[in-house]
Amino acid sequence: MNERFRRTVTDWSSSPLEREIVVTRVVNADRATVCNAWTDHDQITKWFGPDGFKCKTHEIDIRTGGVWRFDMVAPDGTCFSNRMDFVRVDVPELIEAIHGKDADEDPDRFRLLVTFDEQNDGKTVVTLRQIHPTPERRNTVIGFGAVELGGQTLSKLAAQVEGT
Repeated sequence: MNERFRRTVTDWSSSPLEREIVVTRVVNADRATVCNAWTDHDQITKWFGPDGFKCKTHEIDIRTGGVWRFDMVAPDGTCFSNRMDFVRVDVPELIEAIHGKDADEDPDRFRLLVTFDEQNDGKTVVTLRQIHPTPERRNTVIGFGAVELGGQTLSKLAAQVEGT
């Protein structure tokens, strides 16, 4: 993993907004249940990704220092290689990873922070924050629908934990 991405969650406060994408959703489940859906390899492979996409996992170890190598398979059969290098996994609070293609020198890899904030009513606010390498890359990702696709992914997470 590239050293410039090894910084910890404390660096997020200084991330430039012109490189950031944020997607949130309130999920009708407690924080531990929602976080477990992200850290349990049997669960995440069932729901992760936009509508109609499936995960084909090659390697999965969701913990600090671990990696998840997988293909996102589109409804038309197109495979998109993916890799998440987990920088920090603090259950049930957060997951921080570097996400991109399954290639060591992918210039488009981005920092991903997933936080799980429990509300007083037992529901959980899930927030996905992405910091892209450049404002141009962020704009490209937004242009192909990353915000909507992220919302679809969180809807699938909600369905997984809510049993719908």
